[in-house]
Amino acid sequence: MLVRAATPAAASGAEHVEEAVAYDAILLASFGGPEGQDDVIPFLRNVTRGRGIPDERLEEVAHHYRAFGGISPINEQNRELKAALEAELARRGIDLPVLWGNRNWAPYLPEALREANERGFTKLIAIGTSAYSSYSSCRQYREDYAKALTETGLEGTLQIDKVRQFFDHPGFVAPFIDGVAAAFDQIEAALPGIDLGSEVEVLFSTHSIPSTDADRSGPPERGFGPGGAYQAQHRAVAEVVMEAVGVGRSSMPQWQLVFQSRSGPPTQPWLEPDVNDAIGELPARGIRAVVIVPLGFVSDHMEVKWDLDKEATDTANENALYSVRVPTPGVHQKYVSGLIDLVLERVNGVKTADRPSLTELGPWYDVCRTGCCENVRLGFRPALAGLAP
Repeated sequence: MLVRAATPAAASGAEHVEEAVAYDAILLASFGGPEGQDDVIPFLRNVTRGRGIPDERLEEVAHHYRAFGGISPINEQNRELKAALEAELARRGIDLPVLWGNRNWAPYLPEALREANERGFTKLIAIGTSAYSSYSSCRQYREDYAKALTETGLEGTLQIDKVRQFFDHPGFVAPFIDGVAAAFDQIEAALPGIDLGSEVEVLFSTHSIPSTDADRSGPPERGFGPGGAYQAQHRAVAEVVMEAVGVGRSSMPQWQLVFQSRSGPPTQPWLEPDVNDAIGELPARGIRAVVIVPLGFVSDHMEVKWDLDKEATDTANENALYSVRVPTPGVHQKYVSGLIDLVLERVNGVKTADRPSLTELGPWYDVCRTGCCENVRLGFRPALAGLAP
């Protein structure tokens, strides 16, 4: 076996697994978030574990959560997503239970694995709530699965595969296409006579990450260059969205990829430009309205609610710009249906040529490749669903 704790179909490490697998359950894996004021600092300790950050500094970033009563939206959103997945499975007559576990807050991944074992499940197919390739959005989830297996003593008992990163799957992209089209209609209704082509800008926003980690995202042999697969995937999806929305329109706005939620020290290079800096430069170019698209996010969790709905929107208001923030996929029917389609690719062993992808970069790998998405600070740690290291 080349791939640790994989099902036999994936164990040899093929890029795309075209052999059907009778999975017992779906493992929904997410980041987790606090659900009350008393949870905030313990949650942030979990997020920053191993970095030696004192509680005084954690409290400086806790105000995002404090402003919402100490409650992150993400857990409730995952409850809604779990229920929506279960409803879609029932609608299609598919008997696959959905288990849910988080990285940083209850319910934790080890709890989900123990539940799987207690219910007699041995083969799990995992869905991580992140669409793109990078350390924090893909490999760290694979490390979480490995760590949870070790913690529970269930390695050798449970096998865990994962669906491919779904950045260019139609189910993930369609809600953004719908959202951007609706945003253009809203702007034209609010600002009669506005010229979409010269007076509107579209900002596709995603989480900033250290530049060194971005450069190492995706398989090294693909040679993505600066920004790695992480930046290339976002740009490719943004192009698809703009092309789709532009059908039938005489003119289209310019767009750019921007970043948000930076948390590293000022001396460490992270992906830029920051969304607020980008917004601040728009009036000088004659821009009157901005469309903010949270392209890197699957739901309206804290980084969307605070960094975009508050900070970026405040920046737009300060610059006298009309702004529209496009919804995330959330529990959009096309997104939920698309996630089930991704599971069924592996259940049914769908041929690679028959798998939908909207960019030339996909369909992405079922089994992550050697050296994919290294964390420069931590190096390679044990991970599932991919070739070592």
